[in-house]
Amino acid sequence: MTTVSQLSYGGLLLGVFAQQVGLPVPSVVFLMVAGALAADGRMSVGIALSLCVLACLAGDGIWFWVGRKWGSKAMRVLCRFSGDPRGCSRNAQEKFRRHGLEVLLVAKFLPGFDALMPPLAGAQGVSPASFMALDAVGSMLWAGAYGGIGYIFSRQLDVAIRGVQHFGTGLAILVGIPLVLYVGTRALTLARMIRQLRLRRISPKMLARKLKSGAKVAVLDLLNFEEETGEAAEAIPGAFVVDPSVLRKSPHLAVPDDIKIILYCSSGSRMVSARAAVDLERIGVRKVWVLEGGLKAWREHGFPVSRSPEAPELVAARFGIKLPPRPSRVN
Repeated sequence: MTTVSQLSYGGLLLGVFAQQVGLPVPSVVFLMVAGALAADGRMSVGIALSLCVLACLAGDGIWFWVGRKWGSKAMRVLCRFSGDPRGCSRNAQEKFRRHGLEVLLVAKFLPGFDALMPPLAGAQGVSPASFMALDAVGSMLWAGAYGGIGYIFSRQLDVAIRGVQHFGTGLAILVGIPLVLYVGTRALTLARMIRQLRLRRISPKMLARKLKSGAKVAVLDLLNFEEETGEAAEAIPGAFVVDPSVLRKSPHLAVPDDIKIILYCSSGSRMVSARAAVDLERIGVRKVWVLEGGLKAWREHGFPVSRSPEAPELVAARFGIKLPPRPSRVN
């Protein structure tokens, strides 16, 4: 087993720790390789398992401390990289409320969900001792499961790794280049949209004058594009909300040429507005402006707010906008 024998205890420790702190490291592969080495007598099962648990506790402990110190802000940072930041945070909190701290026993088997549990536990005020105890058991189950797979299929694993090494260059080119192009294109699109929205800004005073004069501006509330804010669902009068998932799945959205779309969110974040603008541009909506300072600035200027956004269908009928159909519900 000359191929897998290159993994050391130090490499295993660093690989698992790097993945736990959020780096894109395939620690599951490290665990299976460690299991294969243990089957061949080249690694101690006890030492390898202990190092994995130690690495998990160190990485998760950092995120637990971040959650304890910054609370929901830590969740917002992590969820901001997901396709649905608000849904990401809401789903994690719902699972935590439903299953309690015991969810840590299986969290590491759920990609994405694993990263949210430590800061969420810290933000919820869980005691460090309780968190560490359950996290240690969950880490042991996770490391033991994947290490056990490598142990049982050690011979097959070595053959598979040699095969991947043989075709590694071609596979990297085949998968890596399209992936790099996709990520690069998305990053450039988002950067371009942020620059564009810096120029297309409207002040709260100007928006208030336009709304008072009856100008053709449709105000889009981006609350559903944001993570949970904990604030009441107030809105600028006449604003409407469109589910981000509807925009992403829609082939087209018909907006008359004389209608301007004004985006605003609770935080005034350029990133949130840019992501929504990218979704709008993808379905043909390009006349988009951003409210400076978002809902917070609107309130600070003393302008009125409504208790909830207006129904999208009413706004669409008023401005002649053809909204995409809502997804049908399956009973």
